[in-house]
Amino acid sequence: MVENKELCVHYDRCGGCSIQEVSYSKQLKDKKNTLLEIFKDKNIEIDNFEEILASPDIYEYRNNMEFSFGDLKKGGTLQLGMHPRGRRFDVITVDNCLLVDQDFRDILSTILKYCRQNNFKKYHIKLREGFLRNLVIRKGINTGEIVANLITTSQSDHDFSPLTEELKALDLKGKLVGFVQTINDDYSDQVSCDRMKIYYGRNYFYDSLLENKFKIDSLSFFQTNTRGAELLYSEAQKYISNAKDKIVYDLYCGAGTISQSIAAEAKKIFGIEIDQAAADRAAENAQLNKVDNTQYIAGDVLEEINNIDQQADLIIIDPPRPGINPKALNKIAAAGAEEILYISCNPKSLARDLKELQLHNYQLEKFKAVDMFPHTKHLEVITHLKKV
Repeated sequence: MVENKELCVHYDRCGGCSIQEVSYSKQLKDKKNTLLEIFKDKNIEIDNFEEILASPDIYEYRNNMEFSFGDLKKGGTLQLGMHPRGRRFDVITVDNCLLVDQDFRDILSTILKYCRQNNFKKYHIKLREGFLRNLVIRKGINTGEIVANLITTSQSDHDFSPLTEELKALDLKGKLVGFVQTINDDYSDQVSCDRMKIYYGRNYFYDSLLENKFKIDSLSFFQTNTRGAELLYSEAQKYISNAKDKIVYDLYCGAGTISQSIAAEAKKIFGIEIDQAAADRAAENAQLNKVDNTQYIAGDVLEEINNIDQQADLIIIDPPRPGINPKALNKIAAAGAEEILYISCNPKSLARDLKELQLHNYQLEKFKAVDMFPHTKHLEVITHLKKV
């Protein structure tokens, strides 16, 4: 197993990684123990735990990074990067971050230099003043396609054409296929889009997972560790019995990556996703991958699951970190599927939901973990439940 190389130069201050000083083998051991302790605390049987699998890459594995503009002291030099540990309103530049490859670092440095030269001001969330908010860089690890998305307020009307030419001239390992500016005047920290300006190319990129091709918007969800996701989906596919001739519900389906990767031969796939744009993208990806047995529904799982007129044989669940709304969980259980494949990035909310599913006569058959986030305390867990 590849162990840790020299610590990132930003590690002593940056909050992006929390356990990089720990050897990778010990990271895996600690994550496994934490997962099992969480399950034991909820009185969930752990004898059917199989293993924890290492990430295929433990450095430069991320395909998506959201950097923040800010400073380290009031009126200080403009920074672009991550929040230091325990200082959510400050920012440290991370132009040598080891979680992303050199293309990310070069794009970040180029954009930061340009913004400093033009004396742009960071957005101050309390004062509601300023121009620069975030930089989101996304890269198709298997395709090399890159989209850079500069998020600003509308408080300045700047033409970023000169910056566009600088970015196009960079000697990247991958290929820049889009540079866009997203206007976001929302009061929250969350990146959202009021309107978008495309300076070059397009606001989406393509990547592949397990021989399928996916179109991903610059702000839409996609697993952040591409090779880790391929491992995750390959292991998940082993858990389900043959999906052929089954009715599959793909809940919280995002861009449709899971069901199209592991259950494409199903009789019918019904995907539910609350975001309309994501549901549309899932349908587009199904066409791209010649998966013609899908129907994607934009709406809340709590409401839309009742509107599907075919009973599920298999339910695939991959919810956000908070887990599943209790009312929605009851609806999911009431659907009466023979088996449930529940994939989670939060063992605590997973354990809570598994305990509730036990009350609906779902038995945890087996589970394993996949480390999708080396040098952090996060991990993904695959669980397989059967109706008894």
